[in-house]
Amino acid sequence: MSEQRYARYPSLADRVTFVSGGATGLGAEFVTQFSAQGARVAFADIDEPAALRLCDEVADTSGARPLYLPADVRDVSAYAAAMEQASDTLGPVSVLVNNAANDERRDSAEIDEAYWDDKIAVNLRHHFFAVQAVAAGMRELGGGSIVNLGSVSAHIPLTRMPAYIASKSAVEGLTRTLARELGPDNIRVNCVIPGWVMTERQLRDWVTPEAEELIDASQSLPQRLSPADVARLVLWLAADDSAMCTGQNWVVDAGWI
Repeated sequence: MSEQRYARYPSLADRVTFVSGGATGLGAEFVTQFSAQGARVAFADIDEPAALRLCDEVADTSGARPLYLPADVRDVSAYAAAMEQASDTLGPVSVLVNNAANDERRDSAEIDEAYWDDKIAVNLRHHFFAVQAVAAGMRELGGGSIVNLGSVSAHIPLTRMPAYIASKSAVEGLTRTLARELGPDNIRVNCVIPGWVMTERQLRDWVTPEAEELIDASQSLPQRLSPADVARLVLWLAADDSAMCTGQNWVVDAGWI
């Protein structure tokens, strides 16, 4: 990416930003791009080796090392403690990016109660409790921006991901109700709905020749979506440039839906 081609947001400078699932994939791109904007970034993840590599890379490119906090979003109390540590270290969180998710495939007939509950926890539950953890600090700041990550999968005929798709559908509803509840405190809540993004994991595990044919047939634009395409939308929603935007679904899918 050529930094000169894309917008710089002065309002993001020194803004404390927290990203869940920030060590790899979309999350790592969010950490990288917010850091490049001059934000003070903290992120949580369970993949410590990848997280530490990312911290080194970001420090080399932006001059500021993000704060990595090892935490599993499925453990609500430990995750909330990590967010509190971020606020104690960097200051009250002004931008929250609820990103952590797992789109593992499994046939419906093979899903038991434990699997279902685990996938709801990793794809939906932490969104709410993260908002609960940062809301008071955002009120003290006079406002904030929360970006929830949805998915195009909730809008297209995909199979073998019922818990993931149910979770991503629920994220959209959660976004709307929290936007209404928190709006009087100038806290904005939006949902970004990416299409099929070519992360390392997607390319390794799911983007087969058949998947490539589906993408070609479904997208309006021929290019493949990159993590940076999604990150640029998230940056805008976090910045003051989008100050009157809340409660909305923002789709970046190359024209799939």
